[in-house]
Amino acid sequence: MDITQPDLTSLFDQLGLPSEPDAVETFIRQHSIAAEIHIAEAPFWTQAQKHFIAEALAEDAQWTEVIDHLDAQLRA
Repeated sequence: MDITQPDLTSLFDQLGLPSEPDAVETFIRQHSIAAEIHIAEAPFWTQAQKHFIAEALAEDAQWTEVIDHLDAQLRA
């Protein structure tokens, strides 16, 4: 059973990205997604990251709310 708390830090861990607060902030500041692009299809993700995001959203997994939050931040 996965007991990972779904938050931005643990999402970045799952995606294999640096997850320290400054690193997350920098990532969000340096990346953005156009309105017509689905978050899982953003060009900066690897294939594995795209797959994780798409699968988590499709399954309405514990990560959905956190991914939606990240999505909103990447479009701000």
